[in-house]
Amino acid sequence: MRDVEPALGLYCDALGARFVLGGDNHQTGNRIVHLALGGFKVELMQPLRADSLLARFIDRRGEGFHHVTMVVDELARTVGCLDAAGLGLVGTDLTNPVWREAFVPPRAAGGALVQLVETDRDWSRTVDGIALDDVLAGRVEFRDAWPCWSDKD
Repeated sequence: MRDVEPALGLYCDALGARFVLGGDNHQTGNRIVHLALGGFKVELMQPLRADSLLARFIDRRGEGFHHVTMVVDELARTVGCLDAAGLGLVGTDLTNPVWREAFVPPRAAGGALVQLVETDRDWSRTVDGIALDDVLAGRVEFRDAWPCWSDKD
């Protein structure tokens, strides 16, 4: 979505989701807001730059659902199994010990982009002192795959 704020009315106010964490990822050019809703985590993303992958996706396909993420225990093994099945994974990156990922493209997953992730981070844990308003104001950014205060102030 081009702006996450309007969606917060649905997820937080109407459905009762609670803010978990978020921040600006300057590497990907996205602002991210994680919400806990029932037994799920909802990730709202908005582009910060017109040249980001997300901005180009929205330009081509419009706003809406982008992907579903599944956390797996052994991504390398999962990738091997899916490659052997001929699913043609894209964007596989096993180099980051904190966040390894691969994607099953929509043509192989019934029209949805599926992100497979191996991580040791607890994404349901809040970060003390960081509030939703801080994220929306751009005061928080992701560094080393974790939110922290921005140096821009």
